Amino acid sequence: MTAQTDAAGRLVHLLTLDGLPRPALEALLDRAQAFADGADARGALAGVAVCTLFFEPSTRTRLSFQRAAQRLGADVLGFDAATSSTTKGETARDTLQNIEAMGVRGFIVRHSGDGAVADLAMAAGPGTALVNAGDGRSAHPTQGLLDMLTLRQALGADFGARRFLIVGDVKHSRVARSDLHALRTLGARAIRVCGPATLLPDDGTLAGCEVVHDFDAALEGVDAVMMLRLQRERMEEGLVGSLEDYHRDYGLTPERLARAAAGAVVLHPGPINRGVEITDAVADGPQSLILRQVANGVAVRAAVLETLLGPR
Repeated sequence: MTAQTDAAGRLVHLLTLDGLPRPALEALLDRAQAFADGADARGALAGVAVCTLFFEPSTRTRLSFQRAAQRLGADVLGFDAATSSTTKGETARDTLQNIEAMGVRGFIVRHSGDGAVADLAMAAGPGTALVNAGDGRSAHPTQGLLDMLTLRQALGADFGARRFLIVGDVKHSRVARSDLHALRTLGARAIRVCGPATLLPDDGTLAGCEVVHDFDAALEGVDAVMMLRLQRERMEEGLVGSLEDYHRDYGLTPERLARAAAGAVVLHPGPINRGVEITDAVADGPQSLILRQVANGVAVRAAVLETLLGPR
C-alpha cells in the first residue's frame, strides 16, 4: 500500500509514475488509446463532481482535464486561486476539505510545492481521489502518460527497440522526471539526456541515462526527441547565458533533426519558446507530434478520471 494505492493495490490517487507497476501504467495507456479511438464513455461519471484545484497557471492541462471530465459526464467546478480565499491566508488543505465538504469527489491539483499533492491526498477523506496535475519540480504524471501514448502511437509499443533523447532544463522539469519514470518502466532501450550542465540534476534523477552535453552528438540515431521549455527565470539565476546562446547550443532546427534516425519524432510539452528551444520549421513540421500530444491529453486524462472515480 502506498499513498496512491489501497490495501488491494488499486489506484486511488495518481500522484506520480515513479514506482507505478508496468501493468497499471499500460492499462491506463490502453484505456486512453480506446478514448483516442472514439470510445464512448458518456455517463461514466454522471453525478460525480470534479474540481480543478490549480494554484499555478495552466492552459493545456487545465482545459484538457475539464474536457475529459465533461466527456465522462462529470460536473466540473473551476477554482481560481487569484480570486479564492487563499488570498486571505486559507491553506491548501483547508481549501480542499471545504470543497470536499460540498460533495466533490475528484480533485485535479497543480501546486508549486514539491510533494504538495501527496500531502493533500493524505488529508482527503475516503472515496476522494486526487490527480497530480504538476507539483513543484517533482512530477506531472498525466503529461508523462500522454507523452508515452503519443510515442507508442508513432513508434509502436516495443520501447526496448528505441532510443529516446530528452533535451533542456531537466533539473527543474517535473515533465522530464515523469517521462523518465515512464520510459524506464516501459523498458526503453536507451535514454539520452542533453542540456547545459547547470540545468541537469545531480540527485540520481538521471541514473541509467547517457548524459551527452553536445546536442549534435546526442541526436545521432535517436527515434524520439523530447524537447523541454527553457524556463526564462533560469537566465535571471545565471544558469544559462543569452537566449541566442541557448538556441545556438540546444535549439532544435531541421538541420540538426536530420542527425536523428529516419522517421524520428519530436515532442514538446508546451508552452513553446519558438526560436529558442525549437524553430518554427520543426515545431510545425511533419515530424512534430506536439499537437497530437495535446489531443492525447484529453484521452489520457479521461482514462485516469474514469479509473479513479468510475464504478469499481
